Amino acid sequence: MKNNVFTSLIAVGLTLFSTFSLASGDPTNGKAISDAKCVACHGEDGNSPSSAFPKIAGLGEKYILKQLVDIQNKTREVPEMLGLLDEHSAQELSDLAAYFAAQKMQLAGAMNAELMLNSGEKVQALDLGEALYRGGNLETNVPACTGCHSPRGLGNAPASYPRLSGQYAEYIEKQLLAFRAGTRANDGESRVMRSVAEHMSDVEIKAVASYIAGLH
Repeated sequence: MKNNVFTSLIAVGLTLFSTFSLASGDPTNGKAISDAKCVACHGEDGNSPSSAFPKIAGLGEKYILKQLVDIQNKTREVPEMLGLLDEHSAQELSDLAAYFAAQKMQLAGAMNAELMLNSGEKVQALDLGEALYRGGNLETNVPACTGCHSPRGLGNAPASYPRLSGQYAEYIEKQLLAFRAGTRANDGESRVMRSVAEHMSDVEIKAVASYIAGLH
């Protein structure tokens, strides 16, 4: 059953992202735009100095461009970026995506913690996170993360699956909760991430986010 769920998610995800065309971006111009608009929150090279803002270095050019377009047209609502992209052309968004995709993400580092399951059993966050990332949860139809985001968390750039390895745990947790609640829904009609997150508990989300932050 888990394999069927996972295969279905892969198929619809590839169909979704294959329809998104990628313009050729100029990273030099992208850096100039970033220096003027992005550096305060996301850092000079896309490695945000604060977990309040995501790291966007090395996420994959196709994925970054889709997020920029979605934020610009309000398909994805990010209050902190309200209006920041409104004046930019499609080419300039492509330039930004090319620049950030070429940067190297720095590891955030994982921090372990003791978590309590609904059963009352206490588990280590990194142990549970690794089990979920690599094996999913057969009982609740949560597929492993490795198929889309790779065993090392490096993603799949051609398919527009972003790198997760090294991202801030707080940001990963926030996005999974948003997908589960439906407040982030720019995974398209396929609902790839919403279909995963809707079956995850708060503890599972926190655990896998903690694990991802130190994955490399």
